[in-house]
Amino acid sequence: MGEPAVDTTLTQKPVNPRLRSIKIFFTKLRKNKAAMFGGFLILFFIVVSIIGPFITQYDPDLGDVKNKLATSSSDHWFGTDHHGRDIFTRVIHGMHLTLIVGFSSVILGATAGVLLGIVSGYYGGRIDSFIMRCMDVLLAFPGILLALAIVSVLGGSTKNVIIAVAIFSVPVFARIVRGSTLAARKLEYVDAVKALGASDIRIIFKHILPNVSSPIIVQATLNIATAVLTASGLSFLGLGAQPPTPEWGAMLSDGRNYLFKAPHVAFYPGMMIVLVVLAFNILGDGLRDALDPKTKN
Repeated sequence: MGEPAVDTTLTQKPVNPRLRSIKIFFTKLRKNKAAMFGGFLILFFIVVSIIGPFITQYDPDLGDVKNKLATSSSDHWFGTDHHGRDIFTRVIHGMHLTLIVGFSSVILGATAGVLLGIVSGYYGGRIDSFIMRCMDVLLAFPGILLALAIVSVLGGSTKNVIIAVAIFSVPVFARIVRGSTLAARKLEYVDAVKALGASDIRIIFKHILPNVSSPIIVQATLNIATAVLTASGLSFLGLGAQPPTPEWGAMLSDGRNYLFKAPHVAFYPGMMIVLVVLAFNILGDGLRDALDPKTKN
């Protein structure tokens, strides 16, 4: 007699819901060609910012006065500026600085904003009212003006720009996380965990925070683009990175004096600002679509 048939449906391991969610997310993201393009472009910028300074042949701060305002050539791909410095080299070195400012400021702002938002939404009451009124005060000022005021008080430097951008990023994250936390804390599994005696810290960081992470990721990606624009704007006004630091906003400010005589001095750093901001924006839009449970697979 043959062996009895085995029901394979009973022997299959259950699929991890978190793993399934990740697979669905990447499936949706791959379908968004614009988001994939933005992601690869950002990855390219990150790689170039890491290895670029080691392979460029010119010093970003030393120039050749005899060769100033030269146009693009085989020796100087992006030409030279008014001091004879190689613009391509300065753009590559500035990419490292721009990405550090963008990522660092958003990480700091998101960390503070998420903590304030999740505490506000979870505990409610007077704590919620106090935190949200403080966020409303910060939101009353346009981001660039708030950053401008902070840098004016602290002084112009890259570190102070990061602090300023981080501070004006806090209320955005706090309000988003608060709204998501208000919805998450009413779910049945949170009540069940509370009934089992779990502490508030455990509930917040193990059960609520993972469930409100999607809007945080999307907002962080979009905020990096805003941070890059703000940091470049402050440097353009002379309140960010100080000369001779090869910061794109400062390079753009130097090039505005030569728009008709040597437009390439302002064109290339301006073009890089546009590309970086565009890449983060389209990636953020793609992440928002991929992380939205209402969209179809």
